[in-house]
Parts: sequence; C-alpha cells; structure tokens
Amino acid sequence: MGASRNLIKLSGGCVVAGGLVAGILLPVTAGVGKVAADVSDSVVQITPASISADMPGVTTITDRDGKPIAEVYDQYRLPVTSDQISQTMKNALISIEDRRFYQEHGIDPRGLLRAAINDSVGGSQQGGSTITQQLVKNYLVNVVDKDNKAAQMADRADTLTRKLREARTAIELDKNLGKDEILTDYLNVVEFTGKVYGVEAAAHAYFGTTAAQLTVPQAALLAGMVNNPTTYNPYTHPVDAKRRRDTVIDAMVTNRAIDQNAAIQAKAAPLGVTGPDVPASTCFSAQPDAGFFCQYALSYLQSAGFDPAKLSNGGYVIKTTMDSRVSAAAKDAVTANVPTTQSGVANTMAIVSPGATSHEVLALVANRNLGTDAAQGQTTRNLVTEVSDPFGAGSVFKIFTAAAALESGAARLDTPLPNPPSQCFPLPGSKKCYTVHNDGDYADPITLTNGLATSPNTAFVGLETKVGLPDVVAMASRLGLRTTMQSNDVGKKPDPGSANTQYSQTQTQYFQDKPSFTLGNSPVSPLELADVPATLMSGGIWCPPTPILSVTDSAGHPVPVNAPACEQAIAPDIASTLMTGLSQDTVSGTTAASAHAAGWTRPGIGKTGTTQTNQSVAFVGGTDNYAVSSLVFADSSTPGQLCPGNPVHIGTCGHGAFGGTVAAPPYFKAMRTILGSSQ
Repeated sequence: MGASRNLIKLSGGCVVAGGLVAGILLPVTAGVGKVAADVSDSVVQITPASISADMPGVTTITDRDGKPIAEVYDQYRLPVTSDQISQTMKNALISIEDRRFYQEHGIDPRGLLRAAINDSVGGSQQGGSTITQQLVKNYLVNVVDKDNKAAQMADRADTLTRKLREARTAIELDKNLGKDEILTDYLNVVEFTGKVYGVEAAAHAYFGTTAAQLTVPQAALLAGMVNNPTTYNPYTHPVDAKRRRDTVIDAMVTNRAIDQNAAIQAKAAPLGVTGPDVPASTCFSAQPDAGFFCQYALSYLQSAGFDPAKLSNGGYVIKTTMDSRVSAAAKDAVTANVPTTQSGVANTMAIVSPGATSHEVLALVANRNLGTDAAQGQTTRNLVTEVSDPFGAGSVFKIFTAAAALESGAARLDTPLPNPPSQCFPLPGSKKCYTVHNDGDYADPITLTNGLATSPNTAFVGLETKVGLPDVVAMASRLGLRTTMQSNDVGKKPDPGSANTQYSQTQTQYFQDKPSFTLGNSPVSPLELADVPATLMSGGIWCPPTPILSVTDSAGHPVPVNAPACEQAIAPDIASTLMTGLSQDTVSGTTAASAHAAGWTRPGIGKTGTTQTNQSVAFVGGTDNYAVSSLVFADSSTPGQLCPGNPVHIGTCGHGAFGGTVAAPPYFKAMRTILGSSQ
C-alpha cells in the first residue's frame, strides 16, 4: 500500500510540475482557471529602471566641501555595478544557488519538476527557484513591500499562486535584462542579516573590504548567507555559517569555478569576519559640531516637499552649506564658555552668510550634542534651529523697534529719546499702565545710537509706543523671526482650544498690545535670530536660512529644492542706517569690556540682551561675511538664574549674567579663530 501511495504521489507530482511549467509558459486564457487568472492579475511589473531607481540606499549628508558628516538609511546598502563585483563572488553565488543560470530563461523547468516531485513524495520542500526568481522575491520583500509586514508574508507564502506569479515575472524580467544585469541586481538587493543589504555593504560590514576584492572564503560565506541570513549569521551562528561556507566552496569545485587545491585552502581559512562595522543610521552619528546641522538639513528638505521616507532610503547625496572650519571654531567657543555636561545651561551659536540671493548657514552648534544620553549633555531637540530659548533674547529685540522707527520716520539715529529712570506706559485699550525701569544710570534724553549701544529700557518702550506695537511686532517677522513669531508665547505650536491666549495665539497676535515685546521676553529661535543681522548686512534683503547647496539622487542626477523666495524686508538705506546705529556696541557699549579683553578691534555690528530674571542672555553680531547669534539660557526643567564664571552656571549671584559678559565672549573667540590674522 505504501509503495502504491507513493507512486500515486509521484504521478501527481509530475502532473503538477507539468501543469506548473505549462501555466507559466502558455498565454493565460479564461480556460486555465482561477489560479491562472489570479496569477495574471498579480504579475509584478518590474523593469530594469524600477529596480535601480526604487532600491533603498544610504543617503549621505556632506559639508560644503563634500566631506561626509552623516549617513541615514533604513537599509544599509551600497549599490555597485557589475564590474565592481568580483567574479569570485558571482561564481560562488551561481554555484550554490543556480548552476544553470546562464542557460535558463528566467525559470528552470527541471528544477521546478524536481521540486514538485520531491514535495509530492514527502521529501523536504524545495523551491526550485532561479536567481532571477529570487531577484523577484527579494525585490518584493526588500523594496516594494519593505514597510508592509502582511505583504511581505504573502511574498514568502508557499502557495501555487505566489510561485506562478514569481515565475512569470522572472520570465518577463529575463526578456528585458542581460544575465549579468540580473546577477548584479540580485547581489545589490539581497539581505545579509540585520540592516545590511547588498554585497558591497556586506563586504564593508563583515570584512572591511569591497565586493571587488572578496576572496574565495569571503565570497563563499556571503553566497551561503543569502539562503537564510539568520541561520547562517557568522556572528550568532559561526559553526553553521562555516559549514554552509564550506558547502558553497564544494559547490564551486563541482561547478569548476575553482580547483580542489583552492578549495582546501579556502576551507582551512577562518571565517575572518570583523565588526559588523555598520554606520549609525541617523544624525546622531554625526560629529558633535555637525549633529544639529544634519538634523536641520533633513527637516529643511522635508519642509521643501521631500518625502521623509525617501530621504532616509533614497540614496541621495545632500551637500550642505556647513563650513567645517567655521563650525569647529564655533563649537570650541561655546564649549569653552559652557561645558557640554554643565547642568542646566545651554549655549547655542548659529552663523549665517549674508547675501542678496541666499543666506547660507555655515554653522549650527551648541555646548550640548545631538543624542539620547542626557547625562552626557545630549539632547534630541535641535536647540539651535527650533524656538528653543524659552526666555527670549532680551534687549536684542530693541533692533526691531529701532528699525520700525527709522522706517516710519519716528526717529533718526541722532533723535533724542526721553529716557527717565522709570515710567509707566499706558496699555492699549486699558486703564492700567506698564511700568518700566532702567537698569543703571543713563542720559536723559538719549540718542537712538547711544541707546542701541547702552540699551536703556524706558527710551525703547517709549519709542515702541510712539511707533505703534503692530509695526514693531511685524518688523520682527520681516527681519527674520518667521517661525518664531508663528509659535506661541511658550515656543510651541498655538493651541486654538486653549482659553489662555499665551497658548492659543501666535506671538504675532499675542504681543499686539504688550509693550514688553521690545524687551525680548518671549521664546526665540537662535538660528532665526542670526538671520536678523544677515538681513541687515544683505541690504535689507531677507532670505530663508538655507542649509542646502545641492541634492543629487542615487543616479547622480540633480534634484531641485524648492525654497521660499528672498524678500526686500526693509529698504537698503534703512538697513544701512541701522547698521551704523549698531556699530558702537563693541566700541563703547555693553560689549566694549569683553571686546577689549578678547583683543577685538574689528568693526562690525552688535547688540546684547539680558532677560529680567537673568535666565537668558544673548548677543547678535556681524562682521566681514558672518552674521552670528550667541545665546546662553537655562535649559533644565527647573531653570534658575544664570551666573557668570568659569564655567557659566545656575545659582544666586546678585545681578547674574549679562549678554555682554556671558553671551558675547564666545562670539569674539569664534570669530578670532575664523578670521585669523585678518582680525
């Protein structure tokens, strides 16, 4: 009975195999049945172009000179051409996976027949698939359906419909691609455990070499892994991996790819794997002075319309505007002022290059580093570009009052401004008034130029009231605080459902009737603050602070980047006049002592700011072709008063830190390094 039953199975297997091959090779008609119809409906449309274009790759972010600063990816894959893969690697794969690869036409009828008969008589299941069929399967699993677990299960399902679809697709692919192209595409798409995909990435990760230089034992190990990357992982299953490697070497002898002597030597070699050496797949892998820049470049491209998923697996090369020399100098300056692990104190610096057609960002650094270990001074938030300083830039905001006054004609640089020690200013639409005090002794009246240099409060609140709050608030956006002014008064996206206007309104809306605006007590973005002097130094032309020089796709073709157009924010003569007014800060104003201590004599513009509770201090400046913001602010969940010292710290220290004494010194240190002997 057992022999009869096996004979029936064997006969059935032959019928199945014959029907399988016939169903593949013959045109699909209504008479073939439901399976054939399902297959016809589900044949995958794969073209040579789609394989290379859709294959996930590593996106590389570089500085302006093309030096890589980070890599981001979903699948660590480094696509290569056929001539970049050793013949040894090709021979190893063909020997173990598909000996008749060069003779068949996408499928192997003999292999299918053998597999069908073996399955039907109760033997181990065999796929009978060719390298071309495996390319189809791996393309579906690793590319088309890489983010769809259910679809991936269907791609792997042991069903007749799936096998017929795979085989029919393979036949079509064989008609359109040469054998070497199929082999190359397969070796580029296949998985080699974990996030490592493709033979070039595997050669780098496991052996520290290239696909072109793989030796016989190395190639045999990799060829053996494609059958089951988990089972034959050389790190977790070294014994199984070596056994499989040696099986491949024996197959290479059988297929006359190597001789017996070479096989003996290859089998005697150790596995020889290193690592695995796989780069980190986020901006966290960047150097300390480049992490925030990398993060900003990606978010900037997303806001310009790039698909986030495509950015992380599209194989782009993103050349940024980052100047590594400038960035290193800025990083050294902020960490010298506030150490990376200093509790509760952040120091940011953004440097922008002015221009009439673009404002290129050169450096985005902080004493903190981008990362997840808070104990090591790391943060996942972009302290330099986001609206991250919750306390504000203090008197730096007096720039906006001065600009609005000059534009409206309410004041000139030599206009005497009333400047009593204190004054209570009427609040719009209210019987109450807003009391302001000067912190120190000042002339009364005081000219606008001297006021910008020494920063009295009553003179500027009075001037703000004279110009009108709406114009001053609008000027902040015009000169550069675009995202800042669209956030609410705690630096977040406005919540329309909140009954508290501090949370529900944008800063532009919230400060329409609050004279405190010119004293800079609201959240601000350090990068946007650096764009303000950049706008003045560009003849009043605002441009979005761009981190991108170019983007090219995986084929090396340029990809356009959409960005907001530059605008003439204020007239050139207003910008020039205001720069003249800001030119005395480092000479006779609030940063004069720090400038002298630093040996700084170069002309430029500057303005300091200190919030009332000394929880944030700021300096914005510009010289040569550099516009800069330096902010020091409390950044813990329990913020306190900033105190000067070595290092700057949180404590109780009377008047506390000031913009001129704590935020300006990093500017002088960085710029002296950047400008060198020309300073």
